[in-house]
Amino acid sequence: MTKKRVHLLISGRVQGVWFRASTRDKAQQLGLKGWVKNTSDGKVEAIFEGEEKNIEEIIKWCHKGPSLAHVTHIDIKQEQYKNEYKDFQIIY
Repeated sequence: MTKKRVHLLISGRVQGVWFRASTRDKAQQLGLKGWVKNTSDGKVEAIFEGEEKNIEEIIKWCHKGPSLAHVTHIDIKQEQYKNEYKDFQIIY
């Protein structure tokens, strides 16, 4: 079981379309930890930590997002796994 951490910056029509809540729900289903938030420039930013296969699954999901979203680009940074979160939450 390989643990991973990724930092995503998601561009497109991703605010006001339930992206954060849907991301939180999907991350919790997959047992991932971290956070998701809107950025001031209209993007969504997230950090995910967990099993490698579940990280790959959430990245695939983020390329599509909830039904009203239109994702145009995702910047993905691999980071060192830190195990610093207890759960997955929305940051406001």
